[in-house]
Amino acid sequence: MTSVTKRNALDPKDKLFAQRIYLFLGSLFITSLVVSNLIFQKFFYWYPLDIEIFGSKLFEISVGILPYPITFLITDLISEIYGKKKANDIVVAGIFASVFSLLIILVANVAPATSWSYVNDNLFNTVFGNSTIAVFASMVTYLLAQLIDIQIYHFWKRYTKGKKLWLRNNFSTWFSQFVDTFTILILLSSFGIIPWENFKGLLISGFLFKVLIAALDTPLLYLGVYLFKKRFNLKTNQEIEIL
Repeated sequence: MTSVTKRNALDPKDKLFAQRIYLFLGSLFITSLVVSNLIFQKFFYWYPLDIEIFGSKLFEISVGILPYPITFLITDLISEIYGKKKANDIVVAGIFASVFSLLIILVANVAPATSWSYVNDNLFNTVFGNSTIAVFASMVTYLLAQLIDIQIYHFWKRYTKGKKLWLRNNFSTWFSQFVDTFTILILLSSFGIIPWENFKGLLISGFLFKVLIAALDTPLLYLGVYLFKKRFNLKTNQEIEIL
């Protein structure tokens, strides 16, 4: 459990390529996070099973949940290949991006619409007015869940000495996603964005959907890790060291 993670030294050309991939993954991560905050107010019903739970249909969930699991897949991939510090750096970058998007929305909402504007003030406020609350709630839950995910992931990575990738991927994601789903629904219900009577149904639906996605993205994580190891000649428990 106390084994030290080794780092693989790269030549300058490979290191530059590894840095570019890291930036690409980071851009996907931040985009997924910001978009999920902007589209969360629309709910849809995904109906593989016609089941009702606490007054809500199973998998009656926000569209904001669709890009969100991508963030956990990316942080797990970065944790595995680049290490804990680089995963935490992406989390911090996501916080700054969320705050910046919140400021832009606030300014845009205050600016008065022209009389001929296709989107008037009321319509804009209906779509984006609650985004300030959503982004605040999302930042709190996102930071908590991502840090938990990274901590649990690296605990299992040390414990298994870099083996059993499926174990750390799913265990870290399941626990952190429950924390994320529970906390965000508590905050949104407290702010009046979501009715309390829908809390239990949305909690179960949201968590089960995320668990399902986590199980489905495990092969993608294996593929990503395999491609990295092959390209950069990494051995088990080795990580890439970049600036």
